[in-house]
Formats: sequence, structure tokens, C-alpha cells
Amino acid sequence: LLLLCHAEEAAAIVSGLRNTDVFVGESATFTCELSHPGVKNVQWWLDGTPLHNNLVTEISEQDGRIHTLTLNDVACHDSGTVTFRAGSLISSAKLLVKGISLSE
Repeated sequence: LLLLCHAEEAAAIVSGLRNTDVFVGESATFTCELSHPGVKNVQWWLDGTPLHNNLVTEISEQDGRIHTLTLNDVACHDSGTVTFRAGSLISSAKLLVKGISLSE
């Protein structure tokens, strides 16, 4: 039993997501760092909707530990809660997309 526990050391979130404010048309990037690689079932969500890698949504992984989500060309309706899940680990942050003021 002791060997089993030691071999399957639980991963932890070293650095979680941070709240991000951007303007319409900009990119928003969220990064989450895990204590070690190999965590299964990694998923990104925006307001409860699963995100997938495409032209607008870039999902990448570095060294199996650093997970990055970049939302390109954001619009006001993209404001919401971004959530990163890796197994039982969860980190969330707010995305606020601000409109550009024309009164300058």
C-alpha cells in the first residue's frame, strides 16, 4: 500500500489562473502550472462550455506541467469564468473583455 501511494503522488497546482482584463479584439492568455507532468483529463472551460484547440482558442502544454490557454480576438460576450481542470485539480479566473471607448 505504501508503494502504491508513493508511486501515484498527487499532482498539485503550483501557479493557478489569474483574473485577466483585455479590450475587444485583443488576446487573453491564462496559464496554470502543475507540480509534475502526466496528469490525465486536462480540460479548459469558459462559463461551463468546454474549449477545444482551434484558430480562436489556442491550447498548449509545455513540459507536461505548464498549460496555457489563449483566446484570440475576444469579444464582449467572451467575458466570463475560465476554468482549468486536470483530474481532480481545478483553477478558475475571471475574464473581463472591455469595450473600446469612442469618446477619446
